[in-house]
Amino acid sequence: MFSDRISDYFEGVGAKYLSAVDADSERSNQHEIGGLPAAGFKQYLGTPSKDQEYRFKTKQIYITDESVAPETVEAEVTWYDCRRKQPQRSPEYRLYYNTNAVTELLAEGDFLLVAKLRDDSLLMVFTPAGSTIERQLRVLFALDNVDERFKAGSVETLRLFLPLRLMLEDLGIETGHSETGDGAWLERLIELFGGEKFPTTTLFSKFARESIEQKVDPRADPDQAILNWMDHEEKLFRIYERHLVQDRLRQGFGHDGADVDGFISFSLSVQNRRKSRVGHAFEIYLKEIFTIHGLRFEQGGGKGLTTENNSKPDFIFPDFESYRNPESPVKHLLMLGAKTTCKDRWRQVLSEANKIPTKHLVTLEAAISEHQTTEMQFQNLQLVVPSAIHSTYTETQSEWLFTLHNFIEYAKKTQSNDHKPL
Repeated sequence: MFSDRISDYFEGVGAKYLSAVDADSERSNQHEIGGLPAAGFKQYLGTPSKDQEYRFKTKQIYITDESVAPETVEAEVTWYDCRRKQPQRSPEYRLYYNTNAVTELLAEGDFLLVAKLRDDSLLMVFTPAGSTIERQLRVLFALDNVDERFKAGSVETLRLFLPLRLMLEDLGIETGHSETGDGAWLERLIELFGGEKFPTTTLFSKFARESIEQKVDPRADPDQAILNWMDHEEKLFRIYERHLVQDRLRQGFGHDGADVDGFISFSLSVQNRRKSRVGHAFEIYLKEIFTIHGLRFEQGGGKGLTTENNSKPDFIFPDFESYRNPESPVKHLLMLGAKTTCKDRWRQVLSEANKIPTKHLVTLEAAISEHQTTEMQFQNLQLVVPSAIHSTYTETQSEWLFTLHNFIEYAKKTQSNDHKPL
């Protein structure tokens, strides 16, 4: 599995809620953000003298829980002493930014995270206060008690298990750097799959499950088993992907190697394959665990494996025939959606099995906001999250969440003759 930590990618981090002066150019003479020195962030940006300015390449992102894709701009920001023309006064350092598609979206009260990366660039993420994105960033960087003054977070020891890795990659931070031992894995992958194209996800997941070194019993601990399997597969996938992408880049794009459209198309295909593959692998491992536990179920999508309005739920328990049978007691039916990350897409499962009043949704997403989980409860949706991820949720949320083990035991009860609904 991956062994990298958040400190492999970041040097320092701080956060605050934007004041009117930070966000509104009409309330300030400049687009400037202050308060970073007080949070100890100056040690990462340096100390420019009165006649100096430090410039940093910066990725600026505005993202909401409803964003299909975040607004992203590659920009440059300036770190300088705003009192440089007043030598009699002590320095006051601020971060200046230009107007662009991201900064035009800023509003007073938005949450801002500023992080210094190991490549000497900055990441600036803006999101509405109280969003799931804010909650996730605060968990990722151990940011507590944030207000309009910058607070420093932690980038020291947190290992990037898969849910945290998915969070970072949504922000465009490439993780999973090459590690010792990758070469041996690549040799095995090339020997098995040929080294020229990706195998089916079914075959790749089977190899990942059978080759994992840190084994966990899916019968005794299904929550940890699925996390270990997913984490190991993600590592193998990145090793094999790196090999295939490098080969394609060496070939170039077009007869002169400068086909921009060809390169963009290839880049998009890489990103789309990552997203579709991880979701497919998640369902494959869930199917394996449900089978091991002796559950009766069917996956949606095939001929006759749909519900109302041709909806395709990920899993129906015990089967679609029982679902369509008007004489089947509803208490013996379950519907489970599976999404590695929910974002705002969790509402899709609400209409996928109208006959079943309470829907279940299993996810690997960490630190979903209380606002979102409260709405889920209101909509009769029960969230299922592997137990190791529960620590990223609040205590109140954790009391309500199902683990994967909880869901399996509940499903077994629905398939027994003495079932009594909860």
